[in-house]
Amino acid sequence: MSQMEFFTEFNRLTTLLNSFAYNLTKNSEDAKDLYQETAFRAITNRDKFNPGTNLKAWLFTIMKNIFINNYRKKMKANTIMDNTENLYYLNSGRTQIDNEAESDILIKELTVLINDLDDSTRIPFLMHYQGFKYQEIADHLGLPLGTVKSRIFFARKDLKLQIARQYGKLRQTA
Repeated sequence: MSQMEFFTEFNRLTTLLNSFAYNLTKNSEDAKDLYQETAFRAITNRDKFNPGTNLKAWLFTIMKNIFINNYRKKMKANTIMDNTENLYYLNSGRTQIDNEAESDILIKELTVLINDLDDSTRIPFLMHYQGFKYQEIADHLGLPLGTVKSRIFFARKDLKLQIARQYGKLRQTA
């Protein structure tokens, strides 16, 4: 693949890359930084791309790996090393520790509810949840765009109804 072809294809994928970056970071400034880092790495490592393979997948993998590495760095930076004899710094923090067991149970139960949906609504819903665009889902499933949107809407509606039936109104934790 020539340099010109690479840049043309890269420019064609810019919108998708920016969307994916925002999807990962949920912050427009962080998404811009992630996109720029991805573009830099892709351009500097252009020679490592195998022509004839999927450039979009290659770029998305680069972006995902950069995001994961940045996340790990942030988590490592937030780790407290307490070398004091009585662990003063660790013991002087909050006295209450959050227990997220309820949310783990809810996620498992929600997964069961999703799996109980009819395939006609579950598959488009899961694809949308995984980040596919409506048009991509429609193309993949060979359905009209409006049908895909309706099925995702009905899947959400059905899940909300099942959750309300099973749990009533859950308290919101801040």
